[in-house]
Amino acid sequence: MRLLVVGSDRVDAGKTTFSTGLLHRVDGLGFKPRAGNDHWFDHDDVVRAVADGRLYGKDAKRLAAASAADVRPEAINPIHRLWRPAPAGGTGIVGRGDRRLVADRLRTPDGDEFVVGAAADVPDVVREGLPLDGATVVDSAAALDEVTRERYLPALERLAERVVDCERAVVESYGDVAVPLRDVSFDAVAAVEPGRVRVFDGERYLRATEVVGGSARGGRLEESVGDVIDVVDPTATVALPALPDEDRTDPAAVADAYEVAFDAVLAAALE
Repeated sequence: MRLLVVGSDRVDAGKTTFSTGLLHRVDGLGFKPRAGNDHWFDHDDVVRAVADGRLYGKDAKRLAAASAADVRPEAINPIHRLWRPAPAGGTGIVGRGDRRLVADRLRTPDGDEFVVGAAADVPDVVREGLPLDGATVVDSAAALDEVTRERYLPALERLAERVVDCERAVVESYGDVAVPLRDVSFDAVAAVEPGRVRVFDGERYLRATEVVGGSARGGRLEESVGDVIDVVDPTATVALPALPDEDRTDPAAVADAYEVAFDAVLAAALE
């Protein structure tokens, strides 16, 4: 069984909370193809990770902890991007005027490698904690696109193979990207937003992504969740109650609070 969790709110849809509860419900393995955090806004998370010579975010950490198997965040999240704010503006090599690429951590068959932005101004704590001396340096969008083709896409293909081979997989997308992995079929899709989830048949959802096409984002063609769910009807729409902090971080409590929503996801998957 392969289940996809996407967010129809680009900022904080509640995808990870929903995914951890779903993992508890199905006793599955979680995956996060791409993730990222910010040295300023997620400072404590970054410092904790780089102190161990690692780079990962709290979403992948929560998914790993909620998974049925003992996995490290990096093993289920092959690409993690570290940003830092750019108050002076400008477009940057990834098309964002408000932040700059500091470093990407890329999972390879031989371990983790790093890609650094040429104008990154890497924070001291990051430079001291991560093995960046041999990192690939990119100085333009074209250079990043080349690295993406040669190294990032194969990393995602390797993850896709693991998802396909997994008996019960929950894949969490990033931002409002409709499909985080290509060439993977899903039995059901849950589009989460604050206050509700819309559940879709996996095959129909993926067909809808082909209908809407994609828009250019950072050198990639990606369909947004909003565009896709505008052209496909959900099998169910379920209200999601607001949860206190102690419940949001407890997969069992999420599974209990979202029981009706998870029932709807499994009904769509098994239809």
